Amino acid sequence: MKLKFIGADHEVTGSCHYIEACGKHILVDYGMEQGVNVFENVDIPVHESMIDYVLLTHAHVDHSGMLPLLYARGFRGQIFSTDATADLCSIMLRDCAHIQMQEAEWKNRKAKRSASHAAVEPLYTMEDADGTIKCFVPCHYDQKVTLCEGIEIRFTDIGHLLGSASIEVWITEDRISKKIVFSGDIGNVEQPLIRDPQLTKEADYVVMESTYGDRIHSAERPDYVAELVQILKETFDKGGNVVIPSFAVGRTQEMLYFLRKIKMDKLVEGYPDFPVYVDSPLAVEATGIFHKNIYNCFDEEAMELVNQGINPISFPGLRLSITSDESKAINFDDTPKVILSASGMCEAGRIRHHLKHNLWRPECTILFVGYQAVGTLGRIIVEGVDEVKLFGEPIQVRAKIAKLTGLSGHADKNGLIAWINGFEKKPERVFIVHGEDTVCSSFAQCLHHEFGYETYAPYSGAEFDMVTNTITYDAQGVAIKKKKVASDIFRRLLDAGHRLMAVIQRNEGGANKDLAKFADQINALCDKWDR
Repeated sequence: MKLKFIGADHEVTGSCHYIEACGKHILVDYGMEQGVNVFENVDIPVHESMIDYVLLTHAHVDHSGMLPLLYARGFRGQIFSTDATADLCSIMLRDCAHIQMQEAEWKNRKAKRSASHAAVEPLYTMEDADGTIKCFVPCHYDQKVTLCEGIEIRFTDIGHLLGSASIEVWITEDRISKKIVFSGDIGNVEQPLIRDPQLTKEADYVVMESTYGDRIHSAERPDYVAELVQILKETFDKGGNVVIPSFAVGRTQEMLYFLRKIKMDKLVEGYPDFPVYVDSPLAVEATGIFHKNIYNCFDEEAMELVNQGINPISFPGLRLSITSDESKAINFDDTPKVILSASGMCEAGRIRHHLKHNLWRPECTILFVGYQAVGTLGRIIVEGVDEVKLFGEPIQVRAKIAKLTGLSGHADKNGLIAWINGFEKKPERVFIVHGEDTVCSSFAQCLHHEFGYETYAPYSGAEFDMVTNTITYDAQGVAIKKKKVASDIFRRLLDAGHRLMAVIQRNEGGANKDLAKFADQINALCDKWDR
């Protein structure tokens, strides 16, 4: 029973952990890194084609976004998640693939001016995303699921995103049983629409996030509706737009929840019918998935509206932009409006076009409503830069830059402590991950010194033996530096070879006639290409 830490160790994004037990290779999350990453991540210990299962905590791309690459490199196992997470990933992973392919196409068009520049391949394709989606095994909350002999899992609502979960993993090997719990991203309390985080009673080991392990949210819940009303009124009076970079899944639906109340109660004086645009095909599809999962995931307050026949996230004046022409038309309409567009950190997507058209206008407001990772365009704007470059063009930042403070899908320090203290008996060890470098260390020290937990904040590459409760390899953080990599096409060939070996191993014990035929086919292929 081995645990190895791969990603989101002393960093916030790129979550990935590896378990080897009962002869199986398991990943918990396989997320994309976003923003500035300080440390190198080690490779998965086995080739991607050897991974048997992936356990996915939730759909955000920093936890799920590399799954199509896993598939592209030969993974054909099963991906276990909650029902809602499977639904969301069916659109989010395709969206990620679309972005990868668009960016590769843009870079290749730009590179045509340089004859020596090699063609850029996308990280993965739409076919890889489609193949990944077919690997999903949706699971209900609170039900035990058997992965294989000796391993069971269960998903518990963790209140971070529609379908988000902590994952309990029971492992029995050689008559020794251990239980490890992965927190995923622990949600904030009293969020709109979704339930508060649910507690877990027991575990031998816990791997928990620490994103806001050094911060305390406001003691009083902010009045987001009142804050929004003030921002809308001031901006509309100047004839400007309120542009909201918003994560397509989760935060967009929360903002629609607030905007519905504002419009229904006509709280923006003088502007009872102001238009609201959701300019993100992904956000539009995600909103449909929220509707589909009302009875599994919504909290009591949202369900009261549903039971009254009120849609909590829809209202008159809501306009959904799907096509690129519809998106472009938004900025040719002079009517003061709200524009909700992805991505939430302004790293890709249609929001960058809206920033290009509105950042330079002093009458407009750019309203940030989510976490901005270090190094992202969103973080740079929030920190007060005077000029940014969008699509190769310098854009002056003259719009008002605002932020809804306290609006967070992550638990703060007190919320994290409340969750870990919810275990009826202290776990033997608590691993602190998914936080910025100093935050991981300081939160681990806090839990140890103030609450008596045995804690460890691993760097990527650290290894742990769950049978003996010992850290078998204490990795040190390795600073990022450029690495020489094989060409994209040759890497595909190597991955195909690894997948072939995985298929050969899985056919051990098959009928001699079939194995002989398989061997002949491989040898014939080798004869063709062996030069």
